[in-house]
Amino acid sequence: MEEKLDLSARRLLRELGLRPSKGLGQNFLVDRSVPPQILEAANLSSEDSVVEIGPGVGVLTLPMARLVQQLTAVELDRRLYPYLQAALAPFPGAKLVEGDALEFDPADLAPMPYKLVANIPYYITSAILRHFLESDHRPSRLVLMVQKEVAQRIVAQPPDMSLLAVSVQFYGQPKIWATVSASAFFPLPKVDSAILLIETFAPQYDQSSDLPKRPCPDVESARFFEIVRAGFSQKRKQLVNSLASGLHQDKALIQQALEKAGLESTRRAESLSLIEWSQLYPHLT
Repeated sequence: MEEKLDLSARRLLRELGLRPSKGLGQNFLVDRSVPPQILEAANLSSEDSVVEIGPGVGVLTLPMARLVQQLTAVELDRRLYPYLQAALAPFPGAKLVEGDALEFDPADLAPMPYKLVANIPYYITSAILRHFLESDHRPSRLVLMVQKEVAQRIVAQPPDMSLLAVSVQFYGQPKIWATVSASAFFPLPKVDSAILLIETFAPQYDQSSDLPKRPCPDVESARFFEIVRAGFSQKRKQLVNSLASGLHQDKALIQQALEKAGLESTRRAESLSLIEWSQLYPHLT
């Protein structure tokens, strides 16, 4: 196993006098076989614009800077900023931004189209997905290192759907590109990881795009997710009960809406596909 490890991240941290921050959720990639898999999933070209969150010591950053037209690396850890600034200086298309990626409007980080590629701190996975997928300036492709269990939940299909799965699949097509052992990181995390690829759907205003088309185009997202959240509000409960409670509506009206959508009231939220949620939507708006 040792021959697979690239110890430069650990050595560099020692040279900089730094220790990984638990508060920032830092786990640095040290297995040299993993970054090429991430880059392969990102399918980068010399015409691409890329946003990276948490470049760390540049294991992904520097290879991407050599490949793409424009790279914006967003780093919250100020201790790493001088090193990264010097490392990226030879690449005129690379820009280092100091701060929290969640506090930036995606439109201020890169022009469209762009890709989001990152080994993100796992505790902000859901927040990162919401921030970029719900934006009108969403990336065409996301390639993120996430906890394996979270990746499995995101790509799940009925009867194992979750609010997280619906929330991601509403905006794009997720796929587990590869699984990654905990031994690939320093410090060693307690869980295995996965490279998650999400190819987002074409924006509603650009149906000529080469991106895949959303399977439920004629829904308003705020109301759609109000309905979905209500459906998942009471775990493992029958849909008619959870929707009536979550939407504060009469059970008979919910029963009628389900019948019009061709759905049995005894179904559970976990068993509904994205298409079935979109079929129910017009009867509850």
